[in-house]
Amino acid sequence: MAESPGLRHGPVVPQLESLLRELLREQRWKAGERLPSEVRLAEELGVGRSSVREAIRLLARDGLVDVRHGSGTFVTDLSAVPHEGPDVRQLLRRARLLEAYEVRRALEVEAARLTARRIRPEDVERLRARLRERQERVGGDPAAFVDADLDFHHAIVELSGNAVLVGLFDVVRPVLRAALIEMVTHEAALPDVSCAHADVLEALARGDAEAAVAATADNLEGTMAFIRAEMADR
Repeated sequence: MAESPGLRHGPVVPQLESLLRELLREQRWKAGERLPSEVRLAEELGVGRSSVREAIRLLARDGLVDVRHGSGTFVTDLSAVPHEGPDVRQLLRRARLLEAYEVRRALEVEAARLTARRIRPEDVERLRARLRERQERVGGDPAAFVDADLDFHHAIVELSGNAVLVGLFDVVRPVLRAALIEMVTHEAALPDVSCAHADVLEALARGDAEAAVAATADNLEGTMAFIRAEMADR
């Protein structure tokens, strides 16, 4: 593989995804060809293996590569994929993110209901610590902020005591993480839902299941409304 342009300072995954897209457009690898392994790509590009994995996941989500577990990652036949401008690709990504948020909303609303009934004083303090960490990272490194935000929500789902809900959250989390990092990095108009997070916590602390459900829905609907508006403008 020829020398690739260096990545700038800032979030790695969006830059890495863009670079790999460019290499695919340049036909660095032909249709049906297997991409280098995650380890090799990470070494050649000077990034972490987890960053390569997330960038590859985004490419696979857009149909540019085919990840075959146990075999590797292969370039799809791009000639069979209708030509799409950047706006269309972004629209498709927004649609997929909205679907993920719809699943997230369903599971987190139920988790909030259960957690409000089962939460203990020591659990409330744990959530307060998670929320403080989230707030401290507002305006900082997007990946660190998104991780702290998702950690707060994951803690609530865990406190529901429902292992299936926890498993569902863990499945959707990687998709949410990658998309949210990109949005926090590039979308200046993304709504600030910090107050909604505080409302969720206070409702849980009171053991008010109805208020916890309403606050959770309001929190997620803010971002979902933004995604819908972005899709409608395309």
